[in-house]
Amino acid sequence: MKSYNSAKKCHFCHKPVAIAFSILLLSSLLTLSSSCRSQAQQKPYADITNAADERKIDSILSVLTLEEKVNMLCGNGKFTSPGIERLGIGDLQYTDGPLGIREEIAKDSWEPVGLTSDSATFFPCGSALAATWNTAMLYECGLAMGEEAKTRGKDLLLAPAINITRTPLNGRTYEYMSEDPLLNARLAVSFVQGVQEAGVAACVKHYAANNQETRRGSVDVNMDERTLREIYLPAFKAAVTEGGAYSVMSAYNKFRGFYCGENEYLLNKILKGEWGFQGPVVSDWGGTHSTVAAAMNGLDVEMGTARYFNKNLLDSVKQGLVPVSVIDDKVKRILRLKLFTQRTPVPAGTQEVSTPAHNKTAYDIAGESIVLLKNTRKNLPLKNIKSSSIVVIGNNALQKNAQGGFGAGVKARYEITPLEGLKNRMGKDARIEFVQGYKATYHRGKPFGMFPDTLPDQKLIAEAAKAASRADIALLFIGNNREVETENSDRKNLNLPFGQDALIKAVCAANPNTILVVVAGAPVNLHVADSCASSILWAWFNGSQAGYALADVILGKINPSGKLPFTIPVKLNDSPAHALGTFPGKEKAEYTEGILVGYRWFDTKDIAPAYCFGHGLSYTDFTYGEPQTNKPAYSRKDTAIITFNLTNKGEYDGYETVQLYVKEMDPKVTRPAKELKAFKKMFVTTGNETAVTLSLPIADLAWFDEKLMNWVVNPGTYQLAVGSSSRDIRKVAQIKVK
Repeated sequence: MKSYNSAKKCHFCHKPVAIAFSILLLSSLLTLSSSCRSQAQQKPYADITNAADERKIDSILSVLTLEEKVNMLCGNGKFTSPGIERLGIGDLQYTDGPLGIREEIAKDSWEPVGLTSDSATFFPCGSALAATWNTAMLYECGLAMGEEAKTRGKDLLLAPAINITRTPLNGRTYEYMSEDPLLNARLAVSFVQGVQEAGVAACVKHYAANNQETRRGSVDVNMDERTLREIYLPAFKAAVTEGGAYSVMSAYNKFRGFYCGENEYLLNKILKGEWGFQGPVVSDWGGTHSTVAAAMNGLDVEMGTARYFNKNLLDSVKQGLVPVSVIDDKVKRILRLKLFTQRTPVPAGTQEVSTPAHNKTAYDIAGESIVLLKNTRKNLPLKNIKSSSIVVIGNNALQKNAQGGFGAGVKARYEITPLEGLKNRMGKDARIEFVQGYKATYHRGKPFGMFPDTLPDQKLIAEAAKAASRADIALLFIGNNREVETENSDRKNLNLPFGQDALIKAVCAANPNTILVVVAGAPVNLHVADSCASSILWAWFNGSQAGYALADVILGKINPSGKLPFTIPVKLNDSPAHALGTFPGKEKAEYTEGILVGYRWFDTKDIAPAYCFGHGLSYTDFTYGEPQTNKPAYSRKDTAIITFNLTNKGEYDGYETVQLYVKEMDPKVTRPAKELKAFKKMFVTTGNETAVTLSLPIADLAWFDEKLMNWVVNPGTYQLAVGSSSRDIRKVAQIKVK
């Protein structure tokens, strides 16, 4: 590759005019005029271009050599890709998400640098974020994570991860959000806007249909167009067209025969064509498989390897296989991102990353994410614990989850474990004893990774049962950890690891006042737990403040308001991909369940789940008034307004997430029994009521017609069902669409 200086030295280095032009260009890059800021702020949020930037970009392109352009399209380190040094445009700096800002690693290896200044806040996992059902909370999380990335000098945050939970075994379910496209979309938009408010570009991943880790680098996903459009694309579309995401990461898998990183249909036709995306598409690390096909079909930056977009791409351009105009388009996309990140300066000095404000955000999210699955005997919240003896049982009571398994973690400045949180909150009032109960032991699996042992440790179980029998209250911690749920490996089944079912039976038999706390990011088999315990909490991989938030829920300082973002099946084969035998597939994964994913499948097929999508109890009782609509009939361009009163008739102030599900009463095509179309999280003080208003654009009732390749709203009658979960429907109404 020719260097610019050797090829063009006489042109710029020996001419005063050229020097002046370069200085002027550099100055324009580093300074954004107030008029340009004003113009950018007046544009719609999703528009990531503005006229001033485009003029700058054209000026930059006019002085770049082909070698410099191609050089920008391939990573030059594990988390960097080149800028243009002679113009003062630094390398793009990437950082891993979505649990928090990754520690600094060596430029050319995965080894940590060993700094003392690169710890960060550990934020709750993706499924915990989704369990809040709170878009404002997702914005705050994105903003905090963006601020920490900016403080560390990063341009690009590799988050959010928004693939659909198709199978509960997916090793990255804890990273992804939910099984529902609307919930994912609303949360993703808020998170992206929060990140980018801090001046850091969000990189939405993994586009698209990346729903399993088994053979993720080669499996060919096949589904019909309707399923693609209705289930697997809406969150990505919203993140781009509404959230204004500056970057998208292509997935490892193939889609309809072509790798996602060189998929003409996904990248050029839909993402850049239909949705008008103007930012760069970045490959997942090592997810590039060709030069010409990837370059022509929409990939802009190769990361993790330097095999295809380096000299090979340069040679392909010179041979006429890739037009220079294609290269220019890729460079423009990168420069749009870089100019955006330069507008917000990196905070001066050695500013602390894990700030008190960010820790408070992590605490608030954790508190709102915890799901009260069951409380039949009203054991929760704990009251009058003075002089009580409490035994805390289970390895998850002291397990830290900021790191572990394969993939990105966080070098957390601290992480409050459940045991630490309980001792801090109750230690002065109650006597707390800890008993191990089980050990987290593993055996190695293929291709690599750790798989949990399943045999119970009878000695530890006997010790736990004995301790439970002499305690007033037993708090039993079960579930998974970050070794069990991990990138690059799907779980083999839904069973609780480490012989925990035997432990549950023994402890619950020894003490009827046993409260179970499930720590996990993905569904598990709760058959034994449900049959033995009257109170069950779900607590997630819940960040730096996990222990404090959980203790405050247990004590009633926080009224639980989390709602499940996925269905927990009674058994694995109740889930659609497993009922139909299409997971994991061999060379191909056929999505024959179509649009019936998650609760859509369970409700349409009338299969009872263990716990349904949207489920989550409270310490208080909410009642729903009769829903009213602003008119009885609507055209396709209208928006239905649904109003009703929500009353808190219990003893605690609290949040309730009201959910609106819609059913077409006489469909002419396959439609699910119900589909989530709106939701809102409301706070109501005890003894009071509040008015709830939900908006339903009639266009959102559309289904995707593959023959027309367009969205169609059927005329007819639609049922509007409002409730506390997909199966706890409180009130219904009907509307007609003309």
